[in-house]
Amino acid sequence: MRTIDDINFKNKRALIRVDFNVPLNNKYEITDDTRIRAAVPTIKKILNDGGSVVLMSHLGRPKTGPEEKFSLKHLVKDLSGRFNTEVKFAGDCIGNEAEAMSSNLKSGEILLLENLRFHPEETKGDEAFAKKLAAHGDIYVNDAFGTAHRAHASTSIVAQFFDEKVCGYVMAAELENAQKVLDSATSPYTAIMGGAKISDKILIIEKLLDKVDNLIIGGGMSYTFFKAMGGKIGASLVEEDKLDLAKELIQKAKEKNVNLELPFDSVIADKFDNNAKTNVVQNGAIPDGWMGLDIGPQAREVFAKIIRDSKTILWNGPMGVFEMSNFAKGTVSIAEAVVEATERGAFSLIGGGDSASAVNNLGYGDRVSYVSTGGGALLEYMEGKELPGVAALED
Repeated sequence: MRTIDDINFKNKRALIRVDFNVPLNNKYEITDDTRIRAAVPTIKKILNDGGSVVLMSHLGRPKTGPEEKFSLKHLVKDLSGRFNTEVKFAGDCIGNEAEAMSSNLKSGEILLLENLRFHPEETKGDEAFAKKLAAHGDIYVNDAFGTAHRAHASTSIVAQFFDEKVCGYVMAAELENAQKVLDSATSPYTAIMGGAKISDKILIIEKLLDKVDNLIIGGGMSYTFFKAMGGKIGASLVEEDKLDLAKELIQKAKEKNVNLELPFDSVIADKFDNNAKTNVVQNGAIPDGWMGLDIGPQAREVFAKIIRDSKTILWNGPMGVFEMSNFAKGTVSIAEAVVEATERGAFSLIGGGDSASAVNNLGYGDRVSYVSTGGGALLEYMEGKELPGVAALED
């Protein structure tokens, strides 16, 4: 696959699919700019070559066309400051006005198109819509790894209208770092899986059982395992239809000599509330009416030791309801252990989503090896699935 380093963009318009799906507060201010920061080197390389840039992205999940809270115009001020130039904004991503703006771009100029998903044709992968998008550039660049698993108009279909199509630095780095934990991991290799549902992680867990030495399971999904083992989980999250699957995964881990590590204890609460009454109990013995919302102190200690002794680490999913401060200790302790292991020479890949948010919010983003910008895309890539956004660049 070709990258932007293979092309000189002098006097060329680059149509770049970026992932600017960033969280905004009620004043439309960006609260986490990780994805924007990640795209900056790709954009700068093109501008430095003497090219111009047309940026296209989605933001949120608008249902019935344009919505104020999902308009990309809210990013213009931030982007203009980053590139020290006025970023132009097109009030639509297709149409005469947008085309006129992109065709009149001069070298060094940037145009941001309005939210792609204001048109239902985007998510439907509509070819006619993709062709209209293609009119904005001479070269297609996909740097939106976070959406590469979607066969949308801007992520895969549009590429067929270009002779020159390449990946940006984000896409290249994501694939390179994923390959490190897939094909060239150094032992001991530890995967940490958290989050609410085992169903979201079945395929990746099965794949990892052939590769890892340690598989740490935390978060809401762990209670499905405990119930499958006959334990009492109170009112904790459980997927009743996945109990047999949890038993199978435990058995497979034994057969493959993988150390499957479940949390010894939990911080439990009498309701789903940061100010709820709490206690710490051994897992499998959670009283009726109480729910596990974080891993307990013993689990934190055991997990941290395994992580600190590892040479390769993959982390996807929090250890508890980390958005609530009283149930964030488990996730924080994992992040600290991953940082410590990395400083000892381990390779650590943070698998996007909530794990990436946690690491970045704690200020540890620069102290781990790589923080992925795409949770779902990374998991699907590691599961062995073809990503449409990647395949389109390989044609």
